[in-house]
Amino acid sequence: MKKIMLLMIFALSVLMCSVQKDEKEEKANANGIPKKIVIGLDDSFVPMGFKNEKGEIVGFDIDLARAVAQKLGAEVEFKPINWDSKILDLNGGNIDLIWNGLTITEERKKETEMSKPYFTSHQLIVVKKDSSINEKADLTGKNVGSQTESSGEEAVKKSGEDKKFKEFKTYAQYDQAFMDLDAGRVDAIVADEVLAKYTKKTKETQAKKDLYKILSENYGEEEYGIAAKKGNTKLIEAINKAIEELKTDGTYQKIYSKWFKD
Repeated sequence: MKKIMLLMIFALSVLMCSVQKDEKEEKANANGIPKKIVIGLDDSFVPMGFKNEKGEIVGFDIDLARAVAQKLGAEVEFKPINWDSKILDLNGGNIDLIWNGLTITEERKKETEMSKPYFTSHQLIVVKKDSSINEKADLTGKNVGSQTESSGEEAVKKSGEDKKFKEFKTYAQYDQAFMDLDAGRVDAIVADEVLAKYTKKTKETQAKKDLYKILSENYGEEEYGIAAKKGNTKLIEAINKAIEELKTDGTYQKIYSKWFKD
């Protein structure tokens, strides 16, 4: 009887392993890339990935990710997440990639599998048009805003200059920071170049007048990358290769020109 039971347990375990293997194979292409790639993003980060007036998720990163997915023979799903907990979502398997103007840092290289840089930006200082703030030194004693867990917040704190501010206030999303800037609750915002310039242009076009100025000084250059769960080198290597091909065939430049017209 015991032998029969052991044989049944063994047979069941073999069957379960086979089922799990089949499920994994069903979720991946022949090249080992997932058939469906779930990308986590902050859906208010213009113009990289954000919701338009129709509620559709659009942007530079969205178009680029779709072009990459097409090359990889995969579907892509864009999943809005809390930017504060993006690494937790990634490591927990809630998403496959973080792809939304993510700055490459040494810390992120340690805790994720990071792609090669695919975009270069800067951390700019934005103030109201009539502001007396004209350089970094003028931020002393002022209220300055940025997004929580953003590269802007990190760059300012790394410089140590936040200790000179009256208050360094952080927000869940940058649109909240701009609302406070408009209302005078903060005197300046530190934000990614792409977001700062796009927001400035959009809001000034709507208002039909100049609203902001961007200081010539900034908080440094940064490079954007794509993060996968640590150890998922196959997916990242495939993405790196696909982006290089898109640059070679002109697709990358076409997408860039669509979102970053002068």
